[in-house]
Amino acid sequence: MASPDQELAPLLDKNGVRLTVDGAIATVTLTNPAKRNAQSPAMWRTLAEAGQVLPGNVRVVVLRGEGKSFSAGLDRQMFTPEGIEGEPSFVELARSSDGELDAAIAEFQDGFTWWRRNDIVSIAAVQGHAIGAGFQLALACDVRVVADDVQFAMRETSLGLVPDLTGTHPLVGLVGYGRALEICVTGRSVPAEEAVSSGLANLAVPADQLDDAVRDLAGAIVAAPRDAVIETKALIRGAVDRTYDEQRGAERAAQARRLRDLAGLGE
Repeated sequence: MASPDQELAPLLDKNGVRLTVDGAIATVTLTNPAKRNAQSPAMWRTLAEAGQVLPGNVRVVVLRGEGKSFSAGLDRQMFTPEGIEGEPSFVELARSSDGELDAAIAEFQDGFTWWRRNDIVSIAAVQGHAIGAGFQLALACDVRVVADDVQFAMRETSLGLVPDLTGTHPLVGLVGYGRALEICVTGRSVPAEEAVSSGLANLAVPADQLDDAVRDLAGAIVAAPRDAVIETKALIRGAVDRTYDEQRGAERAAQARRLRDLAGLGE
């Protein structure tokens, strides 16, 4: 008999995005390898929807792309005068009011913002090209495991744009201001070895071992007590915005909650 999760999977399968669930591990797959998983507003809305329908028992979310590339970035049809059918073109967006334009970009960003929430750990499994929006989607996750053929690149500046899909904050946090600026303004490719040595990626493996490496990491995360992982993630996420003494206080408060919970005295 199939488990409830198996009966529900896939929870989503549209606009180049598929969400499946296997117990405590969910997988979000980009499913348009013929276009190297090029991204569109419809895909971004579906990515946001994936976060909304994620079952509460899920602890790890794996993000992957079918085919040789993780994601080659924006669908270039968005740059044409006619744009993508059913979506506003870039020219139409530019002609909208300040408030409308801000709201449109904020909606685009919604597909990139939920991956770091404290109740899950997100893992990007990245192979081949991760360009522009593809790079930023990988950066949206907590950790990145990459194939040895990976090529990260932020090409927005060469198109006269800026990275606006939430990628700049995590990039600076991972590799530092100088390297982040240089990567963005030159648009150059960052290979696997540099990605690991700079802190951009956690681990690089041969392409045929990528799925196994991600599976092992997900299993190790699920093996740890959930509440301890949630508290630890919250501590680590908040550390950059706290002073040393504030972080010490946050550690004490988190540990007090854990001790009381383990003693059966939690709220």
